[in-house]
Amino acid sequence: HVETYARNRAILLDVLPQLGLERIAPPDGAFYIYADASEFTEDSLAFCEQLLRDTGGCIAPGIDFDPGDGRRFIRFSFAVSTPLIKEAVRRITPWFAERRAG
Repeated sequence: HVETYARNRAILLDVLPQLGLERIAPPDGAFYIYADASEFTEDSLAFCEQLLRDTGGCIAPGIDFDPGDGRRFIRFSFAVSTPLIKEAVRRITPWFAERRAG
C-alpha cells in the first residue's frame, strides 16, 4: 500500500497544478491533498456536489474539515488504487478546464 499511495500522491501532485490548483498543503504523512480552490469557488460544498454530478468523481469539501476557511478548499484522497486515481484524473481534467476557461 505504501508504494501505491506514493505513486498516487505523485500523480495528483503532478496533475493538480495543471488543473489550476497550485496552492496545496503539503501531504506529508497523510493520504489526502488539501487544495485551495478559491480560484474556482467560495462554496466548496456546492463545488464538490457539482463535480460529483457532472463527472462521477468524488472529492471532499473543505468545509467538512474547517467550518471557517474550508469554504474555499477541497480535499483529494489518494488512498485508493492507482487505476482509480488515473480514471478520476481523466474525468475531472476537462471539468476543471471548462471552469478555468469560463
